[in-house]
Amino acid sequence: MNEIIQILFQDFQEIRYVAIYQNNQLFSQQKQTASNASDSESDKYEELLVNPALLTLARQRGNIDCGGLRYLIIGYGNFFQLVKEIPNGHISICLDKESDIKTLPDLIFDCFEKIQWC
Repeated sequence: MNEIIQILFQDFQEIRYVAIYQNNQLFSQQKQTASNASDSESDKYEELLVNPALLTLARQRGNIDCGGLRYLIIGYGNFFQLVKEIPNGHISICLDKESDIKTLPDLIFDCFEKIQWC
């Protein structure tokens, strides 16, 4: 997982933080240069509690009549958080607030898919 995180950091300068929560294991890393970063302890609970709950709610709503759920974008004051389900967990990616959130999520998740299964 740490290798996947490093590849995402190398390929996308906008990424500040990556967490992969899979099979009840959390892997996360933050760039040293990230400004206005959240506390690592609060990040841990976001990945263990908040993001799984948000994904469950959004997935259930999406499955009713919206064609499912692709991913979530959360707009915090200092950054954007992308959250996407993966088998047995989720990936969470923090982006600079100046990032192009219209195109960047698909580019990142396409890259992640290639890394994960190739």
